[in-house]
Amino acid sequence: MTEPKLTGKIARERIVMLDIPRPGKAVIDAFLALTDLAGTVSDAMDELGIHGAIPAATLQPMLPGARMIGPVITVRNIMQSVPPTLGAMARQSKQADIEAHNLARPGDVLVIEGVAGISSLGGNSANVGKRQGEAGAIVDGATRDIATARSIGYPIWARGVSLMTGKWRVETVAINGPVQICGVPVNAGDLAVADDNGVCFIPLARIADVLARAQALSAGEDERNRDVAAGMSVVEVANKAYFRKIGDR
Repeated sequence: MTEPKLTGKIARERIVMLDIPRPGKAVIDAFLALTDLAGTVSDAMDELGIHGAIPAATLQPMLPGARMIGPVITVRNIMQSVPPTLGAMARQSKQADIEAHNLARPGDVLVIEGVAGISSLGGNSANVGKRQGEAGAIVDGATRDIATARSIGYPIWARGVSLMTGKWRVETVAINGPVQICGVPVNAGDLAVADDNGVCFIPLARIADVLARAQALSAGEDERNRDVAAGMSVVEVANKAYFRKIGDR
């Protein structure tokens, strides 16, 4: 397999994977068909003993109403040791999320382990991500230029917003290596799910299990909603078994 052309903005040895595992379109569509996407996935993960849900109170949606799902490409940023003014005066940036965009395919989700209070993703990065067809981005840290991201429909979930650029303050030390997002271990190829309720990271090996349980929970929710709409009494609704335990037939 021919190696893709790289930007050279980060040393080749710091790119852990040039390509990531990606589920088929049918899997993505099946998740998107769930009622209450992230909440249902979070419930399924609870029942399966998987730690990976992060509330919107922690990772805020910057594009209200957006629903996102896709395989993860990762970026790990750390704080630089030199004063930011030196890098700014010399116009020397050590931020290299552009390489992750370069490796992204349509539908991928950019996931950045960043630094608190410093933007790890701004308007230029959002524009490139949108052009690449990415589903969106998740930043454990700050983002900025959110008006630009909103205007192009590029969804971002982040801890907050900061005008302070990462160009002179952070250094990208790995692409597609393991990251920690709000205490959740995330690896390239895991599945990210997000909406106004928050974010879930599904480990690659558990995608099929989570989808199956989430579909069962979603079907139960839909049935209960139909019963309520049809006028079933609260007592009947409260005592009807809508959700089977895992393993029940």
